[in-house]
Amino acid sequence: MQTDPVLVIGATGKTGRRVAARLQAMDLPVRLGARQSDTPFDWQAPETWAPALRGARAAYVTYFPDLAFPGAVEKLKALCAVAKEVGVQRLVLLSGRGEHHAKLGEDVVRASGIGFTIVRSAWFAQNFSEGYLRAPILDGVLPMPGGGIAEPIIDIDDIADVVVAALTQDDHDGHLYEVTGPRLMTFADMARVLGDAIGRPIRHIPISFEDFHAEIAKSGDTFVADVFTAIARETLDGRNAHVSDGVMRALGRPPRDFADYAGTAAASGAWVRAA
Repeated sequence: MQTDPVLVIGATGKTGRRVAARLQAMDLPVRLGARQSDTPFDWQAPETWAPALRGARAAYVTYFPDLAFPGAVEKLKALCAVAKEVGVQRLVLLSGRGEHHAKLGEDVVRASGIGFTIVRSAWFAQNFSEGYLRAPILDGVLPMPGGGIAEPIIDIDDIADVVVAALTQDDHDGHLYEVTGPRLMTFADMARVLGDAIGRPIRHIPISFEDFHAEIAKSGDTFVADVFTAIARETLDGRNAHVSDGVMRALGRPPRDFADYAGTAAASGAWVRAA
């Protein structure tokens, strides 16, 4: 029975909360790394890093909101140094597929001198139900740039399963798992599948990257819009238009299909408007 905890950085995020819940369901000790947790962790407050990492045997590392943010790679390098100093044995890094800055972050973890696994992910399916695309889906539209580019969008539950395997099993050390869904889909394809699951038409609206930026900026954070638009410009150019076998290699099973995700999310009430 393992007694040293796993630190889950970003424990309130889309992947972090799923990873933490799975570890807790396995009766494994988990330390939640978030600003308001019992042992706080804040990327903008380096003084919180060592207390959160000390005594942990492994850590799941996500950078909010993305490794493309200015200074993120430098902070990741500093975190790795602290983790090594306090005796963390393994880091599992969530990386982004086709992103230049994410690749730099991967290189930092590889060179850290700590055991590692890298999980390089395609676009999250849950962006439609838990992220910035939920509101337009509720309005019956899917506004996305990239034209007819196809993506092998992935269910975050698959990512969480791969991360938990890497955190709890020794045979994943040193591996890079590029995780995608099982098929390529255009955003028009995704809109049709979402519409079938929800029970009303969802219309894909091809938009410019400028309009994409404006949609995200409606949340009030122009800086976040800048970064996510830069990521979209970089990755929605066809470079990721192929499936990868990371889920199968890590778990011995295929990834879930987007239609399964959409059906499950719809059944859970993901696209029901609040009364």
